[in-house]
Amino acid sequence: MKISRKIIFWTGAAAAVAALAWVALREPVQMASVAQVQRGPLELNFLEEGKTRLKNRYLVTAPVAGLVRRIELRPGDAVQAGQVVAHLDPATSALLDPRARAQARADIATAQSALRSAHERIAAASTELAVAQREYQRQDSLRKDGMTTATLLDSTRARAAQAQAALTTARADEQIAQQRLQVARASLALDGSAGSGKALTLTAPVQGVVLKRAVESATPVPAGQVLLEIGNPAQLEIEVEALSTDAVTLRPGLKARVLRWGGEGVLDATVTRIEPGGFTKVSALGVDEQRTRVILDFTSPQAKWAALGDGYRVEVEFIQRQEKDVLQVPVNALFRAGDGWAVYGVDGGRAHKLPVTIGARSATAAEVLGGLSAGQSVIVQPDDRIKEGTRIQAVSGN
Repeated sequence: MKISRKIIFWTGAAAAVAALAWVALREPVQMASVAQVQRGPLELNFLEEGKTRLKNRYLVTAPVAGLVRRIELRPGDAVQAGQVVAHLDPATSALLDPRARAQARADIATAQSALRSAHERIAAASTELAVAQREYQRQDSLRKDGMTTATLLDSTRARAAQAQAALTTARADEQIAQQRLQVARASLALDGSAGSGKALTLTAPVQGVVLKRAVESATPVPAGQVLLEIGNPAQLEIEVEALSTDAVTLRPGLKARVLRWGGEGVLDATVTRIEPGGFTKVSALGVDEQRTRVILDFTSPQAKWAALGDGYRVEVEFIQRQEKDVLQVPVNALFRAGDGWAVYGVDGGRAHKLPVTIGARSATAAEVLGGLSAGQSVIVQPDDRIKEGTRIQAVSGN
């Protein structure tokens, strides 16, 4: 009996040691998230930040220099086409300093002297012309009677013509002197005085609302000065500065969604234009990026986005491709294997490396073209602890 007990004891101890050794030497089990390869809809898209802008904006400017009266309209006020939005009075003349005022008086005196001189030359030229014309008439009569020569007749005719030219020149000098006198007197008379012209009324070119008011109080403005900016907020579009590598995949008519625009729900939009020119923009990380402007129109009813205004921030999700039934695998199950892609499948509780051919990729899933079938289990986010044949304890993946 004693021998039997010893045998049983040592046999049990040996079994326990063997069990402990087996547990110690056994290959460890790795816990891993597992997901299923399945068929379903797949959408390719990318997200960019954009802003709204008016399709058309109109500037009300001063056609001439003058004094604009106070503008009572404020940004947001509605205006009708043809409505008077501003009044522009003729410009006020500048004040003359003492030197300029003395110069103006001297110009008046000079012009008056020139005018008197012109009057005297006119009188002298008129007298000379009258004498020359009488002499010519006398010589002409004598020539008809043969009592004078042709040379003498031609000489009197030339003197009459010269006298006529002198009179014409004197009268032209008189007009010039009169104009100079008027200018000189006007310079002195308008010293700091307001213009006497009629005030101009400026009207709204279209129906809309006031977007900006460049001038508020009454102030002198030069010709071309912008006074108001007017537009129709119901005619909004979206401007997105997209990466050029993304822009080449877009085309007019492509659908998009407007997200996180400040209101409820998602708005629909359509790409209308991709500008052909690109530009360099520095990202938040300081990286130079080539971008181009993409313009979209809202396709949702205007009542849904009526709260949006000009220059509001939005986020636009461009829908590049939509498939209803595609075999797909989670994109975070993929890893590089040489020049291709692979996944770790799970079969019999162990990991197996499986080459896979993929097509289109979205942010969450990739299209499977070969190497996998629906229902297979794959490891999500495999790390370097997982190798071919590693024992896997699966947990539910995304």
